[in-house]
This record gives sequence, C-alpha cells and structure tokens, in this order.
Amino acid sequence: MSTIAEILESKTGDVIRIDGGATVFDAVKAMVEANVGALLITDGDKITGIFTERDYLRRIAVEGRRSRDTPVSDVMSAPVLVVTQETTVEEAMALMTDRRIRHAPVVDAGTLVGMISIGDLVKFTSQKQSFQIQYLNEYISAR
Repeated sequence: MSTIAEILESKTGDVIRIDGGATVFDAVKAMVEANVGALLITDGDKITGIFTERDYLRRIAVEGRRSRDTPVSDVMSAPVLVVTQETTVEEAMALMTDRRIRHAPVVDAGTLVGMISIGDLVKFTSQKQSFQIQYLNEYISAR
C-alpha cells in the first residue's frame, strides 16, 4: 500500500505557518503570497491550529468580522487532524473525506515534515491507477 511518504517525495516548498497572535489579514496575505489554501498556526514548534479559506469565509466574511483586527487564533480550526508518513494514502483519504477537511499536516515523531491536501491524494491515486491501467494494457497486448 502506498503511504504519505511517497506523496511528500514529490512535493516542494515549506509548510506555511504563522503565530496565533498574528491577524487574520496577515494569515490571508501569507496564503495568497504562497498560493496555498491553508496554513498552520503554531506556538514555537507546536501546531495549535489550522486556518483555511473555509475558515475565512465562515468566521470572518459571514460573521462580519474585520480581518485586520481579529487574531487568527480566534478563528482557526482546532484540534488539527495530523497524519504520519506511514499513514496509507487510503487511510488519509478516508479520514479527510469523513471529516470534510482538505488539508492535513504530516508529522514524524512530533515534528512537522509536510502538509498534504485532498488534491494531492486524488492526484497520486489517479496517477497510480493510470500506471496500472497502462501496465495491464501492455500485459494483455503481449499475450
């Protein structure tokens, strides 16, 4: 079975994170600059939450809060679902689908090593299935 470690091998860049005392505006600006849909809220090396585009819509836009005045820690999602490098792609997809989340940090012995999205899982699964179909077609054609 394929694991999250295989997905991380093809990913580049650092996980975007911000301190919980930063404003929502600062968090959104960091997300836009990095072209990502989520960032982690940290206190030192500890993950305290995650802030996503969905959090912004639900807790800032709809509630009429001001992003420049609201600490991101007030509107982040917590606790955060984390996966490990040994988590299978199927397990991660099931967890994320069941909990209706699109991003999950990857930890190894408590240390952050990456971030995956549901899109990463779908892309990996699709590529793997395409390879298997190609292999089977070649096998059948060789007979």
